[in-house]
Amino acid sequence: MTNQKDNLLVVDGMALLFRAFFATAVSKQFMVNQHGVPTNGVQGFMKHLFAAIGQNNPTHTLICWDMGSQTFRNELYSGYKAERKAPPEELIPQFDLVKEVAASFGFINVGVPGFEADDCIGTVTVKMAGTGIDTTVLSGDKDLLQLIAPTNDVWILQKGYGNYKQYNEAVFVEEWGITPAQFIDVKALMGDTSDGYPGVRGIGEKTALKLIQQYETIDGILLHMEELKPGQQAKLKEDLEILRLSRQLAEIHTSVPLDFDIAQCVYRGILPEAMDVVEQYGLKSLRRDIML
Repeated sequence: MTNQKDNLLVVDGMALLFRAFFATAVSKQFMVNQHGVPTNGVQGFMKHLFAAIGQNNPTHTLICWDMGSQTFRNELYSGYKAERKAPPEELIPQFDLVKEVAASFGFINVGVPGFEADDCIGTVTVKMAGTGIDTTVLSGDKDLLQLIAPTNDVWILQKGYGNYKQYNEAVFVEEWGITPAQFIDVKALMGDTSDGYPGVRGIGEKTALKLIQQYETIDGILLHMEELKPGQQAKLKEDLEILRLSRQLAEIHTSVPLDFDIAQCVYRGILPEAMDVVEQYGLKSLRRDIML
């Protein structure tokens, strides 16, 4: 039987891969292997993964991935992530390679076309609630803070390896003064320049947070419009349609058609055959990191 100490570490694959790649790409340390393929992102990804496992001590692990750049959010809003630059050429071959390496180490990779990794992560955490297996999300993306729940913590990567801001409900409420679910409305109001949706022009994080703390939801704000400053009223009225859309874009979808077998996600440590994987892919730096 599953006991309450069981914990599934749900990993935001893209967040770890991008962070690992750009940490060494600045100095052009792409770590090309014997096959002529850059491996800096892959090796850094695995180092991040094992550092988190060392601190979280999970009984289960699962890695979620984006499956292409087009999702249902692009259908809702053509400007969604439209300004993002194409990935560097040294990173492109590592998208597939990192999944191959992770799978060779025994990790399960999942993703669903048309949805982001965030949506898969949200779906997994909701599915696991009530099963007796708690979850911890590992990412560098604060958008995932909206998923914090009694059975789900979120760890946000900080600078370096093994350094995280660890959020549970109490930590989040103390820091933000709102609930995790209300964070969606804050994001909708302030918009997100990296994701490319505007929110309400002229309302930043500080104002958005203050409004949600006072009125609880976007609908609550709209019901008390007459109490707002004239300038805030004008901004909300002018951007009401994009505000509704921004909220749809900000909310993580938690009912993705995602199939995974939790029994296959059991973490068994670094297996003896991992040395073969390291040699096969030329992961010299990783060999040192995991002390095989």
